[in-house]
Amino acid sequence: MSETKNPGDKTISMERKTLGLKRSGVEQGTVRQSFSHGRTKAVVVEKKKRRVVLPGEGGKPEAEAEAPRAPAPQQRRPDVEPQPVPQRRAEPAPQRPRGGNILRTLTEDEAAARQQALIEAQRRDAEDRKRREEEERLRAIEEERRKVEEAERAKREAEEAALRAAEEAERKKDEDTREKVTAADAASAIAAAVGEVSTSAPAPAARDEAARKPAAAPAAAPARRAGEDDDDARKGGVKAVKRAKVAPARPPAKTPGADDRRRSKLTISSATGDDEGRSRSLASLRRRREKERRAGQQVVREKISREVILPEAITIQELANRMAERAVDVIKLLMKQGQMLKINDVIDADTAELIASEMGHTVKRVSESDVEEGLFSAADADDALESRPPVVTIMGHVDHGKTSLLDALRRSNVVQGEAGGITQHIGAYQVEQGGHKITFIDTPGHAAFTQMRARGAKATDIVILVVAADDGVMPQTKEAIAHAKAAGVPIIVAINKIDKPSADPSRVRTDLLREDIVVESMGGDVIDVEVSALKRLNLDKLLEMILLQSEVLELKANPSRTAEGIVIEAQLDKGRGPVATVLVQKGTLKVGDILVAGSEWGRVRAMLDENGQQVKEAPPSKPVEVLGFNGTPAAGDMVAVVENEARAREIVDYRQRQKRDKASVLASGARGSLEQMMNRLQQSGHKEFPLVIKGDVQGSVEAIAGALDQLGTDEVKARILHAGVGGITESDVTLATASNAPIIGFNVRANKQARDAAEREGIEIRYYNIIYNLVDDVKAAMSGLLSPERRETFLGNAEILEIFNITKVGKVAGCRVTEGIVERGAQVRLIRDNVVIHEGKLGTLKRFKDEVKEVNAGQECGMNFENYQDMRPGDVIECYRVEEVARTL
Repeated sequence: MSETKNPGDKTISMERKTLGLKRSGVEQGTVRQSFSHGRTKAVVVEKKKRRVVLPGEGGKPEAEAEAPRAPAPQQRRPDVEPQPVPQRRAEPAPQRPRGGNILRTLTEDEAAARQQALIEAQRRDAEDRKRREEEERLRAIEEERRKVEEAERAKREAEEAALRAAEEAERKKDEDTREKVTAADAASAIAAAVGEVSTSAPAPAARDEAARKPAAAPAAAPARRAGEDDDDARKGGVKAVKRAKVAPARPPAKTPGADDRRRSKLTISSATGDDEGRSRSLASLRRRREKERRAGQQVVREKISREVILPEAITIQELANRMAERAVDVIKLLMKQGQMLKINDVIDADTAELIASEMGHTVKRVSESDVEEGLFSAADADDALESRPPVVTIMGHVDHGKTSLLDALRRSNVVQGEAGGITQHIGAYQVEQGGHKITFIDTPGHAAFTQMRARGAKATDIVILVVAADDGVMPQTKEAIAHAKAAGVPIIVAINKIDKPSADPSRVRTDLLREDIVVESMGGDVIDVEVSALKRLNLDKLLEMILLQSEVLELKANPSRTAEGIVIEAQLDKGRGPVATVLVQKGTLKVGDILVAGSEWGRVRAMLDENGQQVKEAPPSKPVEVLGFNGTPAAGDMVAVVENEARAREIVDYRQRQKRDKASVLASGARGSLEQMMNRLQQSGHKEFPLVIKGDVQGSVEAIAGALDQLGTDEVKARILHAGVGGITESDVTLATASNAPIIGFNVRANKQARDAAEREGIEIRYYNIIYNLVDDVKAAMSGLLSPERRETFLGNAEILEIFNITKVGKVAGCRVTEGIVERGAQVRLIRDNVVIHEGKLGTLKRFKDEVKEVNAGQECGMNFENYQDMRPGDVIECYRVEEVARTL
């Protein structure tokens, strides 16, 4: 931006002038400012006039005359705050003779302002002095550093000069026969050859005088080093040649003497002696000598052996990085083994281990399942173990009084809360007897709850086998015995319902002998107790036997370690979210711990006991309801406490990935190839009954799915589209709509949106609270998909005596009924020489000329077949009836 004064421009003025005092001694003008791209702008500026000092004023301006003389600022230390000078009231100045200026007295505000200005000036002086001292110190440091660098540079230049002198001497030995030409002679010769001698070149006398008179070099220029004169002269000559070079002229025509002239022509190469081409630079020569020196040393590097961690699959690049080797070397080794691979190809762990071993490294194999290492720790030390309550599972046949017996022990009434009077959920409770605690697990007795009983037997220490004295050993009793033997836990037989008139305990003991259960009363080692849950008989004796058996087992656990346990049951509560009933087996579970259960994890937000009371911690053998899981875990999953959320997510991701892979394998196996799919489509009669099942707890859904799978046959089976825990939602209706499947709710209900969607789509929702009714209804619905059974009923036989040809009718067989009866419209077979020739339907049955419905044995009749005429005398006609009977599962 440039400023130019333009007096000719008009003064910018306001349209309306306001009243005010005009400042004296101020000039107004305009200045036009110039910007880029040719833009300009006029700006109004003001200029104060300089006051002319009159002789009577003593040579001082008016402003200085009016102000009293200020004391000179004192030099103070920069760290000492200057003290303000006490103000004093100004006295009126004496009147001066006429013709001079009258000085006025300063007011208190003006004096204070002047004093403050003096203080600020002193402070600024102190700061400036401190800054100058700091700059001087930094300047001295910089000067010292520069001197050191100059010394180093001088040393380095001396070394280079010595090296250059040695190279120059070596080069002179090789160029003894070459003629040296100076840069000045070369320049003059080239100028004479091209005919362009510069007119501004100095005369020889002037050049000699300039040579004799040395030029005044700057003081700061460094002295020229020895050995540089020849190089500088050569460089100057080359530059002069480049400046003197002109555009090439058109080549002249060839003449007889042109070759001689060209041979005697002076060129740059011949003038400077560079016929051999450019010589190697100093840096290039230095690099070559360094390379030769390294090659002569032949340093052998020490091989470093590393421990390489190998997963199940790894790329070649990653393997090379872990070994700190070149990927090219790894590829070369693979090529020697006959494998042509690229750097991003994936190899298996065995091949990677072979490569690492060949290169001298050790290998540590790892797999994805290693994330679960240390999840369930090893056994505890004996000195850290403490006694724990026994875990007792009550098992037996349905309606043998298991829950009633547990209610009598707990003094509760769980049976009244179960639909139909049968237990359909697994429960965990704790009872205190004589200062000792006993944990009970109640299992259902229905045949569908096999997995619940197996889960209860796996998590228990003692199994109480409840057998009704009036019913004896039943199928589920035998199954409970098998589960207890598989778990390897002791059995206590409780013979219930001894108060009934039809009770026969000896019959129960005899039936148990067939299952290899020998009670103590019959000389065995299995404890048996006769009890009555209704009359509360011998309950104390049963508890004493349980405590006695637990003392024999010496049940102990370490309560000071991290908790481990098992999921007894899990459900999705509408208000609390996923809730899991966990039985702690080791350690102590506390609020805030991070749990991993199967493919789900969570942080313990709250724990509730069997009475619904919150507890802060759960010791070993304590069943609690845990709130805080991200999803509903599966019943029977093992529970473990991990140290942080990252470890929990890593384990859960691995387990979910394994579950997805397994599901995809099953799905691909079910789909199969295209040929298998076409074969299945060609197979007629195979039907599926789609269902969507929602239950209140995980165990019930599992039991229902297992029971429905057992109903299937080769012709029809149930296909469960989805089985989950929780209420029926709109997404369940959408899923059922795609396959036109009914929805079954077990102890759950559908919300309003789901009901409206089901009514709109025509989807049937059925609610059940007893598993008997659910299985029976599904069984009846699946039976309707079965094709009816065809039953054949024999009617009679007839022998053909003669064949008659009747116009417009065809052949008619004259027959005699030899056995049974023959009916019109029945199914017939034509048998010739005991071989069936034709199967069809009887078209006409006449006796004499009349149509009849049937003909009895011993009578003659006329018959013909529908769409068949090949009948011969002596053939036998077998008559039968086909009936269709509905099938059931």
